[in-house]
Amino acid sequence: MIPGAETYDVDVEPDSADIERLLAVEPADVEPATELSYCRNVFVPLTTACRYTCTYCTYYDPPGQADLMSPEAIRETVQRGADAGCTEALFTFGDDPDDRYTAVHEQLAEWGHDSIHEYLREACEIALEEGLLPHANPGDQTREQMATVADVNASMGVMLETTAEVQAHGGPRAKNPGQRLDTIRTAGELGVPFTTGILVGIGEDWADRAESLLCIRELHERYGHVQEVIVQPVVENERWQDGTPGVETLRRVVAMARAGLPDDVSVQVPPNLAPAREVADCGIDDLGGVSPVTVDHINPEYEWPGLRELEAVADHAGVPLTERLPVYEQYVDEEWLSPTIRDALDADDEAGERFRACLSDDAVAR
Repeated sequence: MIPGAETYDVDVEPDSADIERLLAVEPADVEPATELSYCRNVFVPLTTACRYTCTYCTYYDPPGQADLMSPEAIRETVQRGADAGCTEALFTFGDDPDDRYTAVHEQLAEWGHDSIHEYLREACEIALEEGLLPHANPGDQTREQMATVADVNASMGVMLETTAEVQAHGGPRAKNPGQRLDTIRTAGELGVPFTTGILVGIGEDWADRAESLLCIRELHERYGHVQEVIVQPVVENERWQDGTPGVETLRRVVAMARAGLPDDVSVQVPPNLAPAREVADCGIDDLGGVSPVTVDHINPEYEWPGLRELEAVADHAGVPLTERLPVYEQYVDEEWLSPTIRDALDADDEAGERFRACLSDDAVAR
């Protein structure tokens, strides 16, 4: 039983035979992708408050040190992103920050919001007004929380990280794998195109990695909503000094992801955290969201590569590099996207043209 799954009634439990088959996969067993994609984004950290205290994370600040990004600051940031040709506003904050941080809760109330998700909705609306498509990654969410913001997001996401109980998640406010799986399932039930992923090197073993990938596969097979799975190595920083996975480990995990996931689910490695060139032949087809105007606020010590560096990775792999939207093209239709997002894609303005330039003619015609 996946730890915590019973608490959240998440009925995913990979078959042991499937786990063994996935553990046998090596890089030579998968075919390289025929192209690599990326998304141009602007990173908008609504707050660095988080109820969790994971030992590898430098994103969160303790109570008393975290505050909220103001609506004015949000608008200025997304304006810079739009001016730089971005298509995505990536919104992040720690899990339920208003639950643990009194100052955050009080600031939300002062601005007329009962919860951080109500404020997230306002932030997404600002992004749409300024010509960017929101992609919110606000951690674990209840159905009510996700439903509050789903229609103003082109896609959403949360990292599963691992189905294992690991010490790196320990403490009085430990992450619960069942809760993460429940969030991914909720996105499927609400019809939200979704990005998730696994974090490699935080204390999980090989069987845990296989199980995590197979849980994601099972939820996607049920709902069809997982657009992308990120394979992200943990990296050293001021809070994590226990090392990062070697290249051979990462190559094998990426190959397992490609072999274990359905063909319509993309596999990404973040190029500021992983040696993308050295895993390009293991089945990745995406290099994630990169920003020309903001840092990676979750991993600020690791700069995003420029477009020329991404082109160099694609050249090394011998494949073309294409720009995509935060929502993958197969989800660009009325079944998956809300009227709000479809109106943004169809708009007869500079932003609409910028969005449609990242789509094929078939997707534009849907």
